[in-house]
Amino acid sequence: MLPPEDAAKQTVASPLPSSRANWARRLTLLILAAAGTIIPLLYLVRKPFWFDETFSVALARMRWGSLLRVLVWREANMSLYYFALRIWLHLAPHGQNEFFIRSLSVVFAAATIPAMYWLASLLYQNDRRVALIAATLLTFNAYQVRYAQEARAYALFLLLATLSSGFFIAYLRDPSRAHRLGYILVSILAVYAHFYALLLLLAHALAQRWMAGPDSGDRLLPATRSKEMRRIWMTIGIAVLPLLVFVAKTGAGPIRWIQRPDLHDLLAFAEHFAGGGSWPLTVIFMVACIVALVPIASRLRARAESWDVWRAQFLLLWLLFPIALTILLSIIRPVFLPRYLIFCLPPLLILVAAGLARLRNSLLLAAALTAVLLLAAQGIFFVYDHDVDTERDAAGAATNFILDHAQPGDAIVFHKPHARVPYEFFFSQRTNETSPGPEIVFPHYAESLSYRDLKGRLSADILRTSAPGHPRVWVMLMFNGPGLDPANVMLSQVLPESFPKMQRWQFPQVEVRLYSRQ
Repeated sequence: MLPPEDAAKQTVASPLPSSRANWARRLTLLILAAAGTIIPLLYLVRKPFWFDETFSVALARMRWGSLLRVLVWREANMSLYYFALRIWLHLAPHGQNEFFIRSLSVVFAAATIPAMYWLASLLYQNDRRVALIAATLLTFNAYQVRYAQEARAYALFLLLATLSSGFFIAYLRDPSRAHRLGYILVSILAVYAHFYALLLLLAHALAQRWMAGPDSGDRLLPATRSKEMRRIWMTIGIAVLPLLVFVAKTGAGPIRWIQRPDLHDLLAFAEHFAGGGSWPLTVIFMVACIVALVPIASRLRARAESWDVWRAQFLLLWLLFPIALTILLSIIRPVFLPRYLIFCLPPLLILVAAGLARLRNSLLLAAALTAVLLLAAQGIFFVYDHDVDTERDAAGAATNFILDHAQPGDAIVFHKPHARVPYEFFFSQRTNETSPGPEIVFPHYAESLSYRDLKGRLSADILRTSAPGHPRVWVMLMFNGPGLDPANVMLSQVLPESFPKMQRWQFPQVEVRLYSRQ
């Protein structure tokens, strides 16, 4: 609960809002939610599916036994999204096109807008303009639009992170059973949506300790509440223990492909995170954050003695701690990946909103917000046509090329098991396809993808036994990085024994070969 002096200030500064003001806010929020739905739906399938998205669909379509084995073996992260997508696909079993698949993320993104308003209104109850501005900034933020248009867990992760922080603040202000259970449940779901949510919970713990004050006596948080928070985090820890065991077992293996960031990467992250297509919006955001923090700058380093100081400390911890920690850890083992840090977007936008709200002149505030939204619109049109954080592969174009040029009796080999995933997806999207396509030689343990297809390893014996029975053999290579890939070397040595002629076609991040006898 707020200390008496803060409650008194709030009563004076914020009289009971009129019914008309309440309806105006609700209407504005409804308009923002509608805009937050329409904006990502526009050009939703302009950019082709890439490997990660096809992998989401492959896991969601697997039989339960195979899905659970894959999650335990390698893909426990984002498991909540795979289950959500599985349910979503069952809503349209015969209409699983790319638009429908990606629209699940649009639903999560639209739901994040009222969640953002709720969180900001809890933090700034004495100025509800901050909440409306924050919700507006989120609606038109190109970074969240970019991931609202992708069949991955990031939009769900952002929603759950926002709700988790909202319940955290709500429980600190009003320790009701509903707020406690809401915080526990949403936080657990957030971790299963993405294990980087553990960094969010760590930021919550640090903020709570900052609020509690020295052991001799709490100023903002009673000692009993501090003990209850420890019990809450212990409950969450027990619930997410399977994921913690998975992380301990696999280590950095599932993310070993992440590259160590350099200064250019960090500057690009700052630009993209603000949601602009260029630097002006980033500069405006930085200035707005400074304006929001200037009145309490001298008190930020001390333990909080008032709510306005603590909420700034909380927002700064949420924003900066996960980013700084992942950058520092990347010196030893690269773990910094911009899209994994999308859950740090709400505190940035709330601080910017608080800075803009300090403009008391309505015309000046409207002008500033208009300028921000115009720059944000440029960022949105940019992400409609371009990717940030990701180099999109052309597995779809490669698959269609193979299927368009395949002949009866052809076979196909994927030099790494995961390369079959996008091929199967894009083949399933060819609704008018009557041919079964080339016979899959490897990996092929069942008619549909199973966990065994993702764990197999191509061998010379498989090629020498199965390939010669076909007149031609297609090979699809993905993740064929620099250096001598053992599977690539083996293919280049074994297949020419039976197929002396080879043709090659290059697509972004995908290579297609055709081996034939003449």
